[in-house]
Amino acid sequence: MINPERLWDRLMRLGEIGKQESGGITRLSFTPEERAAKDLVRSFMEEAGLAVREDAVGNLIGRREGRNPEAPVVLVGSHIDSVYNGGNFDGPLGVLAGVEMLHAMAEQNVVTEHPIEVIAFTDEEGTRFRYGMIGSRGIAGILERSELEHRDDEGISIAEAMRQSGLDPDAIHEAARPKGSVKAYVELHIEQGKVLESRGLSVGVVSGVAGPLWVKFILEGEAGHAGATPMSLRRDPLAAAAEIMLAIEAAAGKTDAAVGTVGQMQVFPGGVNVIPGRVEFSLDLRDVDQAILDQVEAEIHHMTEKICEKRGISYKIELLQRIPPVVCSEEIQLAARNACELLGFEPFTLPSGAGHDCMQLTSLCPVGMIFARSQKGISHNPAEYTTKEDCANGANVLYHTVLSLAQKA
Repeated sequence: MINPERLWDRLMRLGEIGKQESGGITRLSFTPEERAAKDLVRSFMEEAGLAVREDAVGNLIGRREGRNPEAPVVLVGSHIDSVYNGGNFDGPLGVLAGVEMLHAMAEQNVVTEHPIEVIAFTDEEGTRFRYGMIGSRGIAGILERSELEHRDDEGISIAEAMRQSGLDPDAIHEAARPKGSVKAYVELHIEQGKVLESRGLSVGVVSGVAGPLWVKFILEGEAGHAGATPMSLRRDPLAAAAEIMLAIEAAAGKTDAAVGTVGQMQVFPGGVNVIPGRVEFSLDLRDVDQAILDQVEAEIHHMTEKICEKRGISYKIELLQRIPPVVCSEEIQLAARNACELLGFEPFTLPSGAGHDCMQLTSLCPVGMIFARSQKGISHNPAEYTTKEDCANGANVLYHTVLSLAQKA
């Protein structure tokens, strides 16, 4: 069992780094705040007796040896970077629970067959460069040198930021793990939703992670004077966009779990008395079932074509990102459910709507996740909160899940 007070104390200490006046956390990748956070987490790893290193993409890794040092490693982890003005639990809970788990094993003289490593992945959120999961992509061997040319708002590329942090962007391939070297990856994370809270549950076992499809709609119509153009003669792309958004809502709403979100919109030229000539907006579409995701996407495309044809609007849909949904390993889910039952928790299973580093690791090893309850479902916000008890419960489920996986030859 883990030490709840030590875990909570470390969470609170880490939460002081990058803290804003609002109480939120801002820790972007390759910044002084991230460096300070990594240095603090390194000290926690060393206190736990782990062998600590940073790899070629900046992942911070603490290792506890097993009986068989040559056996495939069981990986545990998450991230310590944040969104702007984010919360203190999204990411850090998984990293620090992993450190606490290994610290507790050392104190209890628990020896596993497989080595166990806890990892703080570099830049999961993608906030600074609008391109995330850099560390997990590097571990999986799927990070390309060309992808390091994404730039932040000041024009600094990922590659340049890496150099400023003492890393060589031309050596990222050195972070890749060989096939067969990792037995499993397990992550504890806050739910970032209300399902567990609505059911009165402290922890849950994740069945799969929804695949995010990001696209940009670009609609072209005809700008005109707001007072001098009759409604019947307008080719208004904003009116078409509104209708498409309702179609997105309807298409996703027909399913059990699909969600569609329009989070960004730009209207040109943007005058209060000008009919827009062009509109751009984003769509984030997600589901854990690829077939349903494809079905909803196809329906949205079909309705967009009909709406734009009716209104005399030309359009195009640009693909920004397509990450396939991930099904969590049955072996890891079983180990987590058994851990829940051992600790007296209902072995409740639920999907993850948010993306996580495990999505990048599926070609490398089986993956699984455990959720801890989020208060009011709030995340990416200073009000994000998971109680000390729920953090400890999640960490204990993680402890027994990983112990089961790492004990088996």
